[in-house]
Amino acid sequence: MSVIRCDVLVIGAGAAGLMCALTAGRRGRIVQVIDHANKVGKKILMSGGGRCNFTNTGTTAANFLSANPHFCKSALARYTPWHFIEMVERHGIAYHEKELGQLFCDISSKQIVKMLVDECQAAGVQIRTDCGVQKVERGADGFHVHTAQGHFHAASLVVATGGLSIPSMGATGFGYELARQFGHEVLPTRAGLVPLTLSGKHQERFHDLSGVALPITARCNDVEFRNSMLITHRGISGPAILQISSYWQPGDALRLDLLPGQDALEWLRRMKAERGAAELRTVLSEVLPRRLALRLCEHWLPDRLVRQIDEPQLRQAAEVLQNFPLVASGTEGYRTAEVTLGGVDTRKVSSSTFESHLVPGLHFIGEVLDVTGWLGGYNFQWAWACGHAAGSVA
Repeated sequence: MSVIRCDVLVIGAGAAGLMCALTAGRRGRIVQVIDHANKVGKKILMSGGGRCNFTNTGTTAANFLSANPHFCKSALARYTPWHFIEMVERHGIAYHEKELGQLFCDISSKQIVKMLVDECQAAGVQIRTDCGVQKVERGADGFHVHTAQGHFHAASLVVATGGLSIPSMGATGFGYELARQFGHEVLPTRAGLVPLTLSGKHQERFHDLSGVALPITARCNDVEFRNSMLITHRGISGPAILQISSYWQPGDALRLDLLPGQDALEWLRRMKAERGAAELRTVLSEVLPRRLALRLCEHWLPDRLVRQIDEPQLRQAAEVLQNFPLVASGTEGYRTAEVTLGGVDTRKVSSSTFESHLVPGLHFIGEVLDVTGWLGGYNFQWAWACGHAAGSVA
């Protein structure tokens, strides 16, 4: 079988892998990118509803979860959202800010993939799809990677294989297996940015409200996110829930503020003074979706005229509205998760070059590492930043 020689071999043609490849190629390195999937950038293509939330202008290290929270600082500081925006603008891709610094393509995420592929081609990078890896070995002269399309020999090997999320798009645990092969520890993985499921009385009381959406503040483990929630037939979703899911684990207390930005007790007192002859369900339907307001009054709140609710009951009602105790039973899992929490332990990886401390020439970038961003373009910015850092030295 033919031997394909290169300076840098990148396994994984996703966001981080392509950024690493084009960066290394610009330096004059001979770069090959291989991917077992049939097309490049699959996760980029489906992201943001097909419009790709390609960065967030407010990105800081505080927007990421990791057992080693300082690890991401160096790369993020050296390749900022503005660096990536410059490339987007240079390629004439129109974009807009949706909310909270989130930037989306006006037309299609295909434009971002085309931009990355065009940059790779301009830098002389060769990309091969349908190229699954069969075996990886390290010799005195570099890395030997056996694939269905030939035997690759490279001085530097970059693992950009992603995590376990959305297996229908080709996600596998191959990167973790490779890390373990070379002596790296892999921290426990779980689904992140994922809908939560309900069971028992909460599932019984909410499942027929599927489709109801409302703004909330979700709180768990001293972290909170204010955004929208969507009730589904199996549980709860929406941006606020996806965000908090990365901080929630089974058994953890989850609290929802159903009237974010308001003092529920003051609001109830005002309703009692001004709308005493109305039923609570009526006034509540003016600030919450009607179906939810009715359900709350059926099971958790006084279902009577507001003037009939005394002060202790008002306080109890305010507590329900401001601190609703929702018991989640689990998550929808990797099937719908946007990211994978955990992964290759970063303590044995350089935060500036992403090179292994254990194996010279071996680099890990992107979601395969134990670094996970919030919803809203942060994970893409991490991919660009760490890909650029590794590509600058590999």
